[in-house]
Amino acid sequence: MKLDVIKLDGSKVGSVELSDDLFGQEPRADILHRVVRWQRNKAQAGTHKVKTRSETSYSTKKIYRQKGTGGARHGDRNAPIFRKGGIYKGPTPRSHAHDLPKKFRKLGLKHALSAKAKAGELVVIDNAEAEGKTAALAKQVANLGWKRALVIDGASVNEAFAQAAKNIEGLDILPTMGANVYDILKRDTLVITKAGVEALEARLK
Repeated sequence: MKLDVIKLDGSKVGSVELSDDLFGQEPRADILHRVVRWQRNKAQAGTHKVKTRSETSYSTKKIYRQKGTGGARHGDRNAPIFRKGGIYKGPTPRSHAHDLPKKFRKLGLKHALSAKAKAGELVVIDNAEAEGKTAALAKQVANLGWKRALVIDGASVNEAFAQAAKNIEGLDILPTMGANVYDILKRDTLVITKAGVEALEARLK
């Protein structure tokens, strides 16, 4: 698969041959769904917590005598049936993460890249370098028509470009090792540098 390589000013500077193994797969929604679900579950804080009857703040004094009231027998106002009492079997802090094989995660990333290529939402740029000026980069991004874009660079991100991109809404930049299915699918345009393409091919071979 061949794709044009452009500069940030929109001018064409050549072309690049993309691996069919990474960018030519037939995207499968079930694979992408499983990988995104694994990612989001792993990121979930799991700090939800309710108070049990041993943790609610109320007197432990027997609320009324055992017999003779004509009502049910109760000894503690913290019982779950009372208002402001403890919650029975409510959520407690836990990890929501679950296992997903490495091979499957790698396959999910290939399908995400292929999905962007198939939809015509993949752009290859020569490099992600800027003078560190947000206004200049914002103008270039607007001229290229990128509204919600993710830029994937090589092993490391150009510091000046990252600084300039920091305050541009809808523009994010990641190194190759940070590339993931959720972030790729979330954006309208996937932008990869030439160095990023090489690093991705080395990572996913």
